Amino acid sequence: MKLSRVGARLLAAATTIVQVVVLACDGCFGPIEEHASKHVRVVKRMQPGALDASYGPTRPLQWGQLNVLHTSDTHGWLSGHIKEANYGADWGDYVSFVASMKRTAEDLKVDLLLVDSGDLHDGTGLSDSTTPNGEISNEIFVQQTGYDLLTLGNHELYASEVAYQTFNNFSRAWGDKYLTSNVEIMNPDTQEWEHIGKTHKYFTTKHGLRIMAFGVLFDFTANTNASRITKAADMIKQDWFKQAVHHPKPIDVFLVLGHNSARPGRQASTLKTVYSAIREAHPDTPIQIFGGHSHMRDFVVYDQSSTASESGRYCESLGWFSMSGFNSSNSGFTGPLNPKGVPNPNRTAVVANPVNPTPIDKRSKQKTSPFLYSRRYLDWNRLTFDYHAPGSQFLHNDILSHPNFISSPSSSSNSSSQLKQLGIQISSSITSYRHQLGLGKVYGCTPQTFWVTGAPFMAPNSMYTFLADAMAHQILNPKRAKVPRVHISNTGMARFDLHKGPFTMDDSYITSPFPSLVVYIPEVPWEMARGMLERMNKKGAGQGRRVEYNTTFVGDPKGKREFGVWQGEECVNPPIEQFRAMGKRKVLGKREEIMGVPVGNGGGGRQEVLEVGYTTEDDFGVDGDDTIHARIANYEIPAYFGTTAGFPEWKKGGRKGRRQEPRVVDLVFNDFINDDLLAALGGNYTADDIKFYMEPSNYTLRDFLVPYVEQNWQAGMPMCEISGRRPHVG
Repeated sequence: MKLSRVGARLLAAATTIVQVVVLACDGCFGPIEEHASKHVRVVKRMQPGALDASYGPTRPLQWGQLNVLHTSDTHGWLSGHIKEANYGADWGDYVSFVASMKRTAEDLKVDLLLVDSGDLHDGTGLSDSTTPNGEISNEIFVQQTGYDLLTLGNHELYASEVAYQTFNNFSRAWGDKYLTSNVEIMNPDTQEWEHIGKTHKYFTTKHGLRIMAFGVLFDFTANTNASRITKAADMIKQDWFKQAVHHPKPIDVFLVLGHNSARPGRQASTLKTVYSAIREAHPDTPIQIFGGHSHMRDFVVYDQSSTASESGRYCESLGWFSMSGFNSSNSGFTGPLNPKGVPNPNRTAVVANPVNPTPIDKRSKQKTSPFLYSRRYLDWNRLTFDYHAPGSQFLHNDILSHPNFISSPSSSSNSSSQLKQLGIQISSSITSYRHQLGLGKVYGCTPQTFWVTGAPFMAPNSMYTFLADAMAHQILNPKRAKVPRVHISNTGMARFDLHKGPFTMDDSYITSPFPSLVVYIPEVPWEMARGMLERMNKKGAGQGRRVEYNTTFVGDPKGKREFGVWQGEECVNPPIEQFRAMGKRKVLGKREEIMGVPVGNGGGGRQEVLEVGYTTEDDFGVDGDDTIHARIANYEIPAYFGTTAGFPEWKKGGRKGRRQEPRVVDLVFNDFINDDLLAALGGNYTADDIKFYMEPSNYTLRDFLVPYVEQNWQAGMPMCEISGRRPHVG
């Protein structure tokens, strides 16, 4: 694989290994509180020194004839979650883990594929602080040379420069492994439309499985006009697709990658459309789907020979899938029927958790399918990686002398060892790049953790309470200071939680990665502006059910003083759509009992208190999470939030507590919500009425956080206390 200029710099930087200082230890943890746990530690800089998980998995993975490691929606989180213990591994740790897993597959004489379902941009400073976005993070990503199949996500298509970067560099680096079945781009050289990657790939695995693969994006419509997306319903009618499905050579299994929800009916997923077209032509051939986009852990049964996996987001999760049942009569597989010395898949494709189950497709003619399956969702940390691939996570000072580093003189072992070394080099280069980009620079100490969905909407520890206050204080044009203003933004501007501890440049990107411009409509009548949030959220809540929020503005003189929490079931299990109402589902027993293992630390010790983390329920039940956790608190949020600023002072005399109302206000918002805001505003307002609010005119939602922190969060500097865990259900 030919490296670009940045890739060459990456490897050059990696020749000097940065010493990793691990500051966390088994005895560092503070008390478990009612709604949040905290890891108290005093630090100046967060990289290196990510938090270590306090315990990990206790069950080995089930290895089948076909095994798949699956990533999706990494969004630039290649440094790992530096302030969160469960997800502290970085991309180099992952590369070393995959190298060991590939070697295990070779020893077992089975196939192990590595696949990715897209969305590499918009999430952290490592991906978003360069021009173009992804210049460095993409080059780090491609150092994981073990990928067999990849596809793209919608975040590769919002901006033309990113779309062309994907076309010119990323796609070409992967060649025929990069599948974009329904996504094209205008080639500036030929002035013709062509697929960004390949439409499909037919290949034979090392052990004889003959695979046809596709990569399908959902029916995305907000893409740059330099690209175009063919709807899945139209794609399956195209000649190339029909020819691929009716390939002249035998097909043992179809693999469908999609930046597309794995579960039919969620977030406009189109994977069922593709599945149905394949199943029509191949009634019994296995179809395995690897979805993305909805940021969930999920496993869905389509029929007796077809399932779909989804593996979370943000380098928090790594998906594991395995299946067996291939033999000489239904495939070209040449390996063992069941790999020896390891657990094997043992479950048929039947829904075990029958709440709103995916209907079994009636077109499968098999009465009994020979295929057995397993799935697992791995926490993205070194303890997990080392448990499943012993010896893969040694630090540089230990690795060369460790007996498991090079276990034999075979070429495959040397290749595996080289990839382990590459993993260490990648970890070092990430540290180097973070330093070069200034991502570890500390601007203040975040006084508490602010949650996107881990706290009630607009509660004191809600992300939106903090953002509303920061916008009111920082987004002000001095030339318009005498005009009261109403700030409105989409809640989606906040991409992730802001953890207590050092507020770094990286945190500013993690909190608000999107470069949406700050614009306004001047002097809107207050009576029109005051109902904006309610109108926008009634339309934005959607998804077939009415969700009631207190959607008055913070500071609205007529507004209620309560928090804007969802009126109804206040606390639900994350993600909202995935975990159906607990009172309606069949109780399958305690999670620990179903898993059949004690809660441990991966080394035989007892962990008395569960850390909060993912507690997934899918079509196979509740035993999919590799590490047992307590449930994360999760609250619904509306589509938009807002605040007021610069309103007149309290009236003297008159009714006590009555605030003077303005006649007109400046309506300040970000350009991402132009259309929705104009529709809610009504009247005769058009796009021509929208002006740049700040000077310079390229002021974006990324620009107000650092000044706010520098002015308001200096207590505790330069040493900051960390709280590195998520709130749990009380």
